[in-house]
Amino acid sequence: MDHVAIHGAKVPLIGLGTYRLVGAACRHAVRLALDLGYRHIDTGAFYGNEAEVGAALAESRVDRAAVFLSTKIWMDALDRRGIERTTDASLRQLRTDYVDLLLLHWPSPDVPMAESLDALAAMRAAGKARHIGVSNYPVALLREALETHSAHLFCDQVEYHPLLSQRRLLDYARPRGLLLIAYCPLARGAVQSDPVLRRIAEAHDRSPAQIALRWLIEQDNVAAIPKASGETHLRANLAVFDFALSDADRAAIAAINGDGRTVDPPWAPAWDPP
Repeated sequence: MDHVAIHGAKVPLIGLGTYRLVGAACRHAVRLALDLGYRHIDTGAFYGNEAEVGAALAESRVDRAAVFLSTKIWMDALDRRGIERTTDASLRQLRTDYVDLLLLHWPSPDVPMAESLDALAAMRAAGKARHIGVSNYPVALLREALETHSAHLFCDQVEYHPLLSQRRLLDYARPRGLLLIAYCPLARGAVQSDPVLRRIAEAHDRSPAQIALRWLIEQDNVAAIPKASGETHLRANLAVFDFALSDADRAAIAAINGDGRTVDPPWAPAWDPP
């Protein structure tokens, strides 16, 4: 599988997102994904499935060192003690001594950013995380983290797909060497009905979902973590490395420039405009 190389790490461009995968279904999906060749698995404490992800990793014949594993700390535990406690709990559930990427799941209105970032950096210094980052940070918060608090971050994980522009965030993150990991890269299925993506998909004999994923991973410093549970979709999401979009295709998709956000909870920060 193709990778993006950043800060000394090689991150598979396509990973498996596990939000809303629970119990035996999660364990089966992760194990199947590993068997099919996935080497990038994303979870989070809030998902309630770290034990199943850990069990699947333990059962797999894939070496732990070959898997880029990420988890996230929920927003109710972003103080110093909470981050240490949650990280240790996640490692126990995942049956590993470290994660490759440890993220703050959402910005907190209650804990100073400096405290959260310092505690996160301490987890990296302790060897519990190879890399650290944030999730759901728009440009203003990412700028605060990097420029005010001098945080050394690896990535920002955000919703990103052809129906939701992240141009402003990418324009800020790329020159600073940050990876953008796209969650909900298929807009929870909405890409399937978009007329631009359908037209391009027909020309390439692919699905609109595959066109959306290909468009994402052709961009510099972007990886994607689509959720899938069955073998058909798991295979389809990996089958995006043997074709390329044309300049015209990329221009047509970029011209969508949409604001089709699918994840916008009450605690979300002020998002960047499209």
